[in-house]
Amino acid sequence: MTWRSPLALVRDALRGQRARENELRSLESNLPYEGLEKGKQPNRYFTSNAIKTTKYSLLFFIPMNLYEQFHRLANLYFVGLVILNFIPQVNAFQPEIALIPICVILSLTAMKDAWEDFRRYQSDRKLNNMPCFIYSRKEKQFVERCWKDVRVGDFVKVVCNEIIPADLLLLYTSDPNGVCHIETANLDGETNLKQRTPVSGVCNTHPKFEPESFKGIVVCEKPNNNLNHFKGYVEKPDKQKVGAGIESLLLRGCTVRNTDHAVGFVVYAGHETKSMLNNSGPRYKRSKLERRLNIDVFFCVILLFTMCLIGALGHYLWLNAMPVVPPYLVPPTSGQLDSPSLASFYMFFTMIILLQILIPISLYVSIELVKISQIFFITNDIDLYDEETDSRIQCKALNITEDLGQIEYIFSDKTGTLTENKMVFRRCSIMGTEYPHKENAIRLAVLDEPEAEEEVLFNQHPQPLPTGWSLDSEEANAEDTHGHGSRRRSKVTGNAQSDVAFSSPLETEVVPDGKLFQKISRTSGSSLSHSQKTDAYLDFFLALAICNTVVVSMATSQRRRVSVSPQAKHTNTPLETLSRLMRNAGSIFKFCKRKPKRNRTFTEDSEEHFQPSGQTEGVRTTGLQPCSLHPPSLSDEPALTSDNLRYEAESPDEAALVYAAKAYGFTLLSRTPDSVSVKLPSGEVLDFEVLDTLTFDSNRKRMSVLVRHPITKEYVLYTKGADFAIMELLGTPYAEHFSGNKKNIATVTQRHLDCYAKEGLRTLCIAKKVVSEAVYKRWSVDRKKAMAAIEDRERLVMDTAVQLETNLTLLGATGIEDRLQENVPDTIQALREAGIKVWVLTGDKPETAVNIGYACGLLEDEDLVINMGCKDKITCTNILDCTLEEVRRYNADPRNVDTTLNMSLVIDGLTLDKALSPDLLDRFVALVKHCRSVLCCRVTPLQKSRVVKVIREKLKVMTLAVGDGANDVNMIQAADIGIGISGQEGMQAVMASDFAISRFKHLKKLLLVHGHWCYTRLANMIIYFFYKNVAYVNLLFWYQFFCGFSATAMIDYWLMIFFNLFFTSLPPIMFGIMDKDISAEMLLGVPELYKTGQGEGDYRFTTFWVSILDAFYQSLVCFFVPYLVYQDSDIDMFTFGTPLNTSALFIILLHLSIEIKSWTVVHWIIMLGSVALYFIVTLAYSAVCVTCNPPSNPYWILQSQMEDPMFYLICILSTVVALLPRYTFHVLRNSIALSPFIQAKHLDRKDPSIREEWMKELRSYRGGGQVKRSRLSTPPSPTLETPVDFIPESLAVADIMGDDFTLNVISKNYQKSAGSQGT
Repeated sequence: MTWRSPLALVRDALRGQRARENELRSLESNLPYEGLEKGKQPNRYFTSNAIKTTKYSLLFFIPMNLYEQFHRLANLYFVGLVILNFIPQVNAFQPEIALIPICVILSLTAMKDAWEDFRRYQSDRKLNNMPCFIYSRKEKQFVERCWKDVRVGDFVKVVCNEIIPADLLLLYTSDPNGVCHIETANLDGETNLKQRTPVSGVCNTHPKFEPESFKGIVVCEKPNNNLNHFKGYVEKPDKQKVGAGIESLLLRGCTVRNTDHAVGFVVYAGHETKSMLNNSGPRYKRSKLERRLNIDVFFCVILLFTMCLIGALGHYLWLNAMPVVPPYLVPPTSGQLDSPSLASFYMFFTMIILLQILIPISLYVSIELVKISQIFFITNDIDLYDEETDSRIQCKALNITEDLGQIEYIFSDKTGTLTENKMVFRRCSIMGTEYPHKENAIRLAVLDEPEAEEEVLFNQHPQPLPTGWSLDSEEANAEDTHGHGSRRRSKVTGNAQSDVAFSSPLETEVVPDGKLFQKISRTSGSSLSHSQKTDAYLDFFLALAICNTVVVSMATSQRRRVSVSPQAKHTNTPLETLSRLMRNAGSIFKFCKRKPKRNRTFTEDSEEHFQPSGQTEGVRTTGLQPCSLHPPSLSDEPALTSDNLRYEAESPDEAALVYAAKAYGFTLLSRTPDSVSVKLPSGEVLDFEVLDTLTFDSNRKRMSVLVRHPITKEYVLYTKGADFAIMELLGTPYAEHFSGNKKNIATVTQRHLDCYAKEGLRTLCIAKKVVSEAVYKRWSVDRKKAMAAIEDRERLVMDTAVQLETNLTLLGATGIEDRLQENVPDTIQALREAGIKVWVLTGDKPETAVNIGYACGLLEDEDLVINMGCKDKITCTNILDCTLEEVRRYNADPRNVDTTLNMSLVIDGLTLDKALSPDLLDRFVALVKHCRSVLCCRVTPLQKSRVVKVIREKLKVMTLAVGDGANDVNMIQAADIGIGISGQEGMQAVMASDFAISRFKHLKKLLLVHGHWCYTRLANMIIYFFYKNVAYVNLLFWYQFFCGFSATAMIDYWLMIFFNLFFTSLPPIMFGIMDKDISAEMLLGVPELYKTGQGEGDYRFTTFWVSILDAFYQSLVCFFVPYLVYQDSDIDMFTFGTPLNTSALFIILLHLSIEIKSWTVVHWIIMLGSVALYFIVTLAYSAVCVTCNPPSNPYWILQSQMEDPMFYLICILSTVVALLPRYTFHVLRNSIALSPFIQAKHLDRKDPSIREEWMKELRSYRGGGQVKRSRLSTPPSPTLETPVDFIPESLAVADIMGDDFTLNVISKNYQKSAGSQGT
């Protein structure tokens, strides 16, 4: 290595910093420079691929760890006291003794940090030494190297099932279709395969890629943590630029699947990769209790300084009061005594050293131990374990467990959080004709039965089941459920589970609608241009099969992570499922009649009923292929059967639509970046050339696929998206510019969409557009320019998509059901009774959201529901003003004293934007403060997080946000506590959360039980710690009044240290870990008990100071009882201090015994063990230590005291007198004017049968009455038979509202004006 001057090194470092900070990076291949020194490498300024996540090095561990620990002010405080004690003028006792407590604390923390860092070092070493293949120019082949040897500019080869070592720009793949399949589960938890395509036009050496032939320059943006976006281009030698996006980037940490090998160019390495930039480690949050604790520590510091000032002033007065210098004041070596003022100044610092334990040094360590133990109990709670997913709760934030007991507002997502995120195809409308899929509805109704499992419908076999199944036999156990009724999950996980997301039998099995099935069957043999109506039907199902990003793989592909039982491999065809269902049609229809579901409307608009036997025969003669309509035994193409096809979708909506198309014979066979193959019901396979895919984004609310039709050779754009987004592209929402049948189709379809939404279904519109060749060519040029752009690429790409998505032709609409999770209504009801206000923030349309709101119990029939929807800010202002005035009038009415107004709010995203503007924000907050629930519809992820921040900051309340998808991450991070649900949409929400659960119902026990316990335990333990230290320190303080404020202690210094370090340290920790003020059954049965932790809770300002005053009283009793007994006697100092110290031990431990709510064997062992340890250590110390602390001599003190009956009398009398007030207070509180919490504790001690009987009565205890509004007469529920010109009130929210204000009482299917109007 050549020597380089320091100036050159500094210059090179500055150049490297500038290169790394540039917005754009130009990267060259390293091959021409292989073997040259680092200074001549083109990409030398960028980081290597080696990672280092450790915080310390072996050489600098001690100084760096001490530096970290001294960031905690408490440690600095005690180190300062240790330093003070080394100053002769102010030391209170031997300096070595003062070092012990702080050294123990620092050593324990350092050992913990060292162990954690060593584990990080082992992980880094293992990762850096993983093997990979890097191309070598010298050896003309890929050679095996370690991950740490990868550099930016290298060519890396990755093989199947191998983890990608760095961020690679994909240049070549061995797949004949030109795709590379990757799995991103390590990054975002999504297990479905994703396709990545090589940069087009770069690899010209197919089928074998030669890295040396690559002569281009890769230009890309500087590293960022956005996993879903990448901007760059490859500049060829002829200066042609080829755009590259995220679809060509292989991210570090992903796994290659179903692809033999691929070659990529390293663009980011090491800590600059997107996965490492997202790995920011655990976020530190300070709990509300911890913030309150810091304030009280500050009060203790003030109290300490006050006591020290009193001591210094007392010492000054005592010295001035002496006529002559007493002989026991020994002068220093100078021979002169300090002046009284200087001596009192020194005494101030000496008193700080003596009374230092007033600030509890061990409190912080004890809190950490208690929180770790609490997390252990939470994660091991069997009730929070989900058997279906084999997952338990995860606690990622170790320091905010107590905040779970103080939640006042919950903000929840809907899809995947309240619902299962299992999308089931329910209904569709094609060219204005509605197909209700009654048979499919019957199947779902059966699944709602308490004992109906998925295996009954989807995994029946010829042999009889172990237990018989019939609807009649289950009638006695049937329970009425809410609209999207919770159903029991399949107990046969082997049959219901799959290693592919969104592929459970509930989602994949679609029973065709009889009328639509016959129409498709009759036209299956016709040409595509048979008629305009036939074209529309075929286009509709082609759009369902094509317009998506579903990856098609084979069941025998290389990715096999879960072994599937033989039963699970057999899937019934829709026809078999339908036939089996119809055999039980009589009992099923009887069941449906007996137990109507609130959210379902089974319409009877089909002209002909579906006959199983006749239909089956008809189907068999149509020539439909076995992929969807025939038993597998009839298939001539085993490789294309349902059993072998595997659909891997990025969203459950896409999977549901593809399976629906498959049920009608339109089977998606394969997909590549350039083509997609669909098998028609006639058996014909159409290979569409994919020209471009306009992916979904939150602004457009739609996605499109541009293909070339294999028969007509037309350029066809298939589009699907939100109803309002598609309808706008028809011209107007109701297509007024159309005439005749077209206008009627748009109007009728909109009415169908509204009815779907009222049933709680997720709606999508399907449309198409035929693009001329000239228009396509012009558009393609603009599209390529946008894809190659670096600056403002997102806007340019979106503009090109919007440019093409115009003047669409409406094909139809779909309604997909997302069923409520188990026990969601019960959980929301319990949370409400606990005083928690629940908000739901969803992107669904208002009608869907309102239906779900009623189904899950968020909205109730007696609620006064305010539906806010306005088009301008003035209207929004009027709505807020009028509503607030109505609320004020209600509260001012003397007839409404001691009553509460059950008011809820429904607001859409556009209105929410106006309400959150600075001039309306306060009025909006004032309104929602009076609402017990709020339903926000059509909101974006940013709006979700903003709502959470506004409520948390304006109302000063504790908030919790819960969600399951990437769109919930901002909301989760904005709340005081973020909870992620590990659902089917990846793990982004889980990775950003503080706690992770698998089901929404787990919130009930997590908050009402564990949250309550964690908060009350920790709050009471902290208060007890302050009490204990103040009570003990005051004994030393009272003694100063009788020793001239000379900072003398009547207790041996070693015993003083042992008192807090050993004798009284374990009981409060045990108290914080194991105390249980009330049982879990009572907390779940009476959710109102949760309110004790809300607001200030148990740890209040008054509670803290009452405990401090009690500590002063007890210390006075503990000191003056021995003082009065031994007054005028000639006992020595330690003889006086020993019974005082012993009494203090009994008082402090028995004080804790009064506070303990539930005694266990562990409590008894630790309490009695602490007393035994005190006597053993003190007796041994008194017997061994003769001159341990000269000139004091504690030899044989305790032994002599224990021979004197007066010692026992002092201990008993002091303990009884000191604890009598607190004991009396507890007795009176538990017997007079019982609060609901005390009543619950009394019931908790009774027999379980008696407790259950009284629990209902206790649950009815509430602070105020409730307003019961009279039920309005319900108009007939609108169904799809309603004439076109009749639009129910609840379906035309915008028309009802207009620019006026309306208070609406919304019930299941209607709204009724209940307020006043204003302009």
